[in-house]
Amino acid sequence: MRIATIDVGTNTILMLIADISADGSLSVVRDEQVIARLGKGVDSLRRITPETFTRVLGFLDRYRTIAESCQVERMIAGGTSALRDAANSGDFVEFIRQKLGIEIEILSGQKEAELTYQGAVSEFLAGEDPRAFAVLDIGGGSTELTTGVGSTLVSKESLDLGCVRLTERCLKASPPGGSDLDEAASEVISWTGRLRPLAPETKLIGVAGTVTTLAAMDLDLKSYDSKRVSGHYISTESVNRFADIVRSMTIPQMLTRYPQIQEGRADIIFAGMMILRECLRQLGCRGIVASDRGVRYGMALDEFLRRSHKS
Repeated sequence: MRIATIDVGTNTILMLIADISADGSLSVVRDEQVIARLGKGVDSLRRITPETFTRVLGFLDRYRTIAESCQVERMIAGGTSALRDAANSGDFVEFIRQKLGIEIEILSGQKEAELTYQGAVSEFLAGEDPRAFAVLDIGGGSTELTTGVGSTLVSKESLDLGCVRLTERCLKASPPGGSDLDEAASEVISWTGRLRPLAPETKLIGVAGTVTTLAAMDLDLKSYDSKRVSGHYISTESVNRFADIVRSMTIPQMLTRYPQIQEGRADIIFAGMMILRECLRQLGCRGIVASDRGVRYGMALDEFLRRSHKS
């Protein structure tokens, strides 16, 4: 079965096109991402702006064209934090349905957590006995920590804090001033303080752009390579070092020194690093393993299981 799954996130929209074999294994045909900033202004306005409607329509139209050219049998799209928060998310979903025929399901926080966990751990399960996993997903609008054993999700903690939200609230200037840094640090600590240390044997996996970008920076990649990024271990010391460096940089300086940072991510990457390093401190972890998988992989596996049970 060839399937396309689209993760309509607060900052990034990602599409996976994959062939799923009879045993549930995935063979990637295309893996696309674009920084669309769907959640721009949602934290303060609680609405998706008309300009964002038009901008995101263009990106999804391109994805639909790619999916059609790859002759997918099924296309699934799921929306996350920004669509849960925006008062006019229903209007946006209907707008996309009418224009493109793409049905976007607004995922509950619980469903998003389940899909993220399944997608992230899927590449670490083969050949291992069931072990404890934790998946940290620093999104644009929220941060989720899920824990489980093997492929079974056990718990979920959701923080109403993401890299776009923190940037818009506290870190508007680049580089940020001292009072803005203090405000941001206080905001991060107030949310992450509810996290509890993980058991020592737990494998902590990080998904989404903050962690994968840090992995690419740590590897000093000239261009993004998902095969090298996925599975790369980033120490807490490396996270702190990069955060201390980019904190004092302008966006042009950041992009010049670190080509691994996408232009549309440069203004929010420091916020993501602030959230990540405080999460690592609260969880008692010395580092994190990057994964290029997440909701879109979880959606593909979920659809395979749904079809398998029906047949």
